[in-house]
Amino acid sequence: MDVRQSVLDRYSEGAQQRVEALCCPVDYDARLLEAIPDEILERDYGCGDPSRYVREGDTVLDLGAGGGKICYMAAQLVGPGGFVIGVDMNDDMLALARRHQGDMGKKLGGNRVDFRKGYIQDLALDVGAMERFLAEHPVNDAAGYTRLHDWQAAQRREQPLIADASVDLVISNCVLNLVPDADKTQLVREVFRVLRPGGRVAISDIVSDEPIPEHLKNDPALWSGCISGAFQEEAFLEAFREAGFVAVAYDKWDAAPWQVIEGIEFRSVTLTATKPEATPCLDYGHAVMYRGPFSEVSDDEGHVYPRGARIAVCERSYRLLTEGPYADQFIGFAPRNPGEPRTFCAPAGTRRPAAETKSPLAPTCDSEGSCCC
Repeated sequence: MDVRQSVLDRYSEGAQQRVEALCCPVDYDARLLEAIPDEILERDYGCGDPSRYVREGDTVLDLGAGGGKICYMAAQLVGPGGFVIGVDMNDDMLALARRHQGDMGKKLGGNRVDFRKGYIQDLALDVGAMERFLAEHPVNDAAGYTRLHDWQAAQRREQPLIADASVDLVISNCVLNLVPDADKTQLVREVFRVLRPGGRVAISDIVSDEPIPEHLKNDPALWSGCISGAFQEEAFLEAFREAGFVAVAYDKWDAAPWQVIEGIEFRSVTLTATKPEATPCLDYGHAVMYRGPFSEVSDDEGHVYPRGARIAVCERSYRLLTEGPYADQFIGFAPRNPGEPRTFCAPAGTRRPAAETKSPLAPTCDSEGSCCC
């Protein structure tokens, strides 16, 4: 089965007319839809709303942007200081999205959306530029193939479609399941590559509760219909953890399956994750306390946090746990007398003495009860 061609054909049809089988019911923010042309709204397909994770000032990358609805929603949320990039491989969908760029720019007070042609599993390759190269240098023999291969390598290196560490938030709406299984690991690694340290992921997609058998995977209609290419629910989370992400979680999980085929449940979820900071692990004397309710938890980097204990952490982990995605789970304790940092290598679960993390504003009392500030 040619997965790529079946997907291109199905979504080219969807760009021309509404195809109900390509979408799940989703409640979007009606205020963000008011400015978007009906033509885009009628031919949009998705299973979630990743736009709700967009922050003002973000540079956002939408994987499989289609007709551009989520991009134009995100453009309203990022404001004048932000920017939105939509990547898609389907010419008909790109034409639909680009057709309204001028009018949307006027409504938003400036054009802050750019649609680019590319494979979401190879975000360095500018496919539009490659097509222009091929028009001038057709591949008719082995020498032509080598010339193309060399051009691709140079283009990825010198003028990537999406540069390293250039994006604050990667979003997608029911598209990762359309990528061939052999390319899914590379896809997640590409998401990691383009995100800045501290960058976030919000991926709405379809997952299965059981592994999908080969005869379903070989059905072109089921694959292009966002079903047989779905990640298995545990494997979806694990793919992002293995790529180096932390705080990988299902922020949204539909209790009712979208479809059930041969007893396998397919449902809509939204996965969130964070790219950790690429800074040294330095110990200034910080500590964190896990609030509960579980007796202890461990994070994606192997640290263990018993409930109610002041656990020694490096400054990088301190920021992640108290300011990042775990913030509502932990209490932070800054060092009372921060000194020169040292490379952090304390064993997991090491306690930090309370005397080292008392508030600098707390009064100090002697044994006779006399206190001073």
